[in-house]
Amino acid sequence: MGVMMQAFYWDCPRLENKEFEWWNFINEKTAELSKAGFSALWLPPACKAANLGGLSMGYDPYDYYDLGDINQKGSVPTWFGTRNDLEKLIKAIHQNGMQVYADMVLNHTSGADEEEVNLFDGQKRWTKYDPGSGKFSRDWSCYHPSYFERWDGEVFEGMPDLCHHNPYVYSELMEYARWVIEDIGFDGLRYDFVKGYGGWMISAILDRLYKKNGETNFSPFGVGEYWDSDGNISEWLRETNVFTDNPVAAFDFPLRGRLKSLCDSYGFSLQTLTQAGTLLTDGTASCAVTFVENHDIIRQDPIVSDKILAYAYILTHEGYPCVFWQDYFNYGLARTGSKNGIEALVAIHELYAGGKTAILYCDNDLYIMQRHGNAQQKGLVFVLNNSGRWNGRQVNTQWAQTKFIPEAFCGNDDAAGLPIAKWSDGYGNADFWAPPRGYVVYVPAAD
Repeated sequence: MGVMMQAFYWDCPRLENKEFEWWNFINEKTAELSKAGFSALWLPPACKAANLGGLSMGYDPYDYYDLGDINQKGSVPTWFGTRNDLEKLIKAIHQNGMQVYADMVLNHTSGADEEEVNLFDGQKRWTKYDPGSGKFSRDWSCYHPSYFERWDGEVFEGMPDLCHHNPYVYSELMEYARWVIEDIGFDGLRYDFVKGYGGWMISAILDRLYKKNGETNFSPFGVGEYWDSDGNISEWLRETNVFTDNPVAAFDFPLRGRLKSLCDSYGFSLQTLTQAGTLLTDGTASCAVTFVENHDIIRQDPIVSDKILAYAYILTHEGYPCVFWQDYFNYGLARTGSKNGIEALVAIHELYAGGKTAILYCDNDLYIMQRHGNAQQKGLVFVLNNSGRWNGRQVNTQWAQTKFIPEAFCGNDDAAGLPIAKWSDGYGNADFWAPPRGYVVYVPAAD
């Protein structure tokens, strides 16, 4: 599926001194990211936010149709820029051969214009909205508690939840999704806080056929943020995808937890990476978006050591990997032009990381995996070493009498030397090694 870039992090416009200019800042990077092999950029929520405590990252939406062209909530542009800037960015992304994903906050809204009494329970809440766009005006009947639904999901930070079973709300959100895809030009949707509402709403949006780029049956990509255990995420995927042929994906939060332990915990056993309990290991890799950090988790529980090991894992394994902007650009993990950073791993993912996964060997400190390859990608051998010395062994690969090139590698001891090419015998046997607390990705040489 390619490699996704999360093209923002929390408070990025202020921290980068790009307030009202973030769309233009990303635009400057589009050609570079495309050349590196990225296939899609995930943008932050683009609509005008409530901005109650100052300029906002957009997870408190006020007017869904104001993309930075209406003077309300303290400014005309959003914190990221104007609608014109956004449309130029989307055009540039497409011209550089990548897709662009919108962040959809459909569970709740914020910044209402008036309080009003909810006639269902008699309580007063901020639920009267008169957005400047004149579209999707809302009152108490659009929110929970409601006559339309007996049960509501989890409440999000005190903001009243939209009631999707209200036919007016449902039709307005369906139209909003159509507008985002067909009129604005997004190719996919990242759904925020999907615990808060029924998966049927997502199914309805993804199952619809859209008119885009001359097509009359365009199917957008979709991924949900269900921050929970593997079992609960898998159950949500089953319920959401049961009656659709355009299934939604989910972020593999359990895998990220294991990758943090790999990077930060002394004595972590690499055998844990093969055990059940993640979307990858439980047979739902086709619906897994794998990641190392995101805008939320890095503020609460960041990986602090050897993070490149986690990226080496997700960019060689199955799933749809997502790279975090801050790691790539701000923390220097791209390591452009070298073989020991994210840039090299993205290139390997696109050229070699295809086909099913086979674990060739695994113990507490050594993990050797093979991707079988497919018509477009040749396959690879990935070696991960968790010990303090060079580590490796002979394994049986699918490639007989083949030369393997160490195309990407990294380790904690620069003086330990560089990995060397390997040859398999007539049965596919070869010995593969990785440096201390490091990895090597070996790829079959061209015929």
